[in-house]
Amino acid sequence: MEKRELPNATAVLVLGIISIPTSFCYGIIGIVLGIITLVLSNRDLKRYREEPELYTGLQNLNAGRICGIIGLSIGSLFFIIFLIYFIFVGTLLFSALGAGAAAAH
Repeated sequence: MEKRELPNATAVLVLGIISIPTSFCYGIIGIVLGIITLVLSNRDLKRYREEPELYTGLQNLNAGRICGIIGLSIGSLFFIIFLIYFIFVGTLLFSALGAGAAAAH
C-alpha cells in the first residue's frame, strides 16, 4: 500500500510559520493561529500514531507544531504586556481626570 501525506501537515506548517510574525501584532492573531495549529497537529499526530505505516509528513507536522507553540507563546506574552500597559495607562488617565475634576470644584 502506498503511503499518503498526513492531511493537515502542510497546513500545520504554514499556520505555524505564520503564527510567529503575526504574534507581534498585539498577540491576538498569533494566539489564534497557534491554537488552530495545535488543534490540527494533535488531530494528525493521533492519526499517525494509530497507523504510522500509512502516512508520511511527520517532519512537517512536527516543525509546524513547534512553530505554533512558539507563536502561541510569543503572542501570549505580547498580549499580556499590552494588557498590563493599557491597564496602567488607563489607571493614570482616570486618576488624572479625577484629580482635574476635583480641582475644578
